[in-house]
Amino acid sequence: MVGSPFTAACVQVNASDDMAANIAAAITLARQAVDRGADLVLMPENVAMMTWGKAAILDNAKPEDSHPALKAFSDLARELKVWVHAGSLSVSLPNGKAANRNYVLSPEGKIAAQYDKIHMFDVDLGNGERYAESATFHPGGAATMVDLPWGKLGLTICYDLRFPLLYRNLAQAGADFIAVPSAFTQVTGEAHWHVLLRARAIENGCFIFAPAQTGIHAGGRKTFGHALIINPWGEVLADAGTAPGVIIAAIDPAEVARARGKVPAIGLESGFTRLVPNLASSMQKV
Repeated sequence: MVGSPFTAACVQVNASDDMAANIAAAITLARQAVDRGADLVLMPENVAMMTWGKAAILDNAKPEDSHPALKAFSDLARELKVWVHAGSLSVSLPNGKAANRNYVLSPEGKIAAQYDKIHMFDVDLGNGERYAESATFHPGGAATMVDLPWGKLGLTICYDLRFPLLYRNLAQAGADFIAVPSAFTQVTGEAHWHVLLRARAIENGCFIFAPAQTGIHAGGRKTFGHALIINPWGEVLADAGTAPGVIIAAIDPAEVARARGKVPAIGLESGFTRLVPNLASSMQKV
């Protein structure tokens, strides 16, 4: 059954290494989004903390049951009676590393789904800009999708964007929308952000919700901004530019079936997918 139309909002922030200030800034923007009619509010990767270096990240990671950002965002969802996609938080793990973990929170403030980032951002961009997430974070091992009142939302985080099989598996499992909360670097964002997000929407005939970090952060890290909402035909419905703020768009889930009907590619490549790992076998549907 096709879900009813709704309004989605993506939050764009310039998070610092002050968790309390970051939480407050995200909540302020989420309230603005709801004031503008949002039914679903999505936050970016590392929404509660953008610090630099393994030691600093692990020092600021918190256990799930006492994470101040998770509690604050759960309270916000309950207060505003909306769905909140809480970007991603650094959650401490018993193995000494952290999970880069997304939470989807119901209007009752309950955890409806969680997803740990699968693909670690281990790259050398040149000019001394290097990242090694695998030294700090433990990767997730399962694709995740959650039922919302309007359809099914697939969960991914930032660097996952470069691995199209994950998105195809989510689409084949029934995802109508896919979230891509991100802290894309300035360098990679300028080169690839818009084209990759539009490609994932077009390939899979689904809406893409991509809240983002923007600006200069601790350690001199620069992120690209340009939070995006994209429809299943690959059209950009809203672009946040480079300033902190909120973008919103009216979402009609019926567009998913129309796009897939025009270009019926989903599920037609089964002969090929037998040759590559299929994450659908590890899909978490909650």
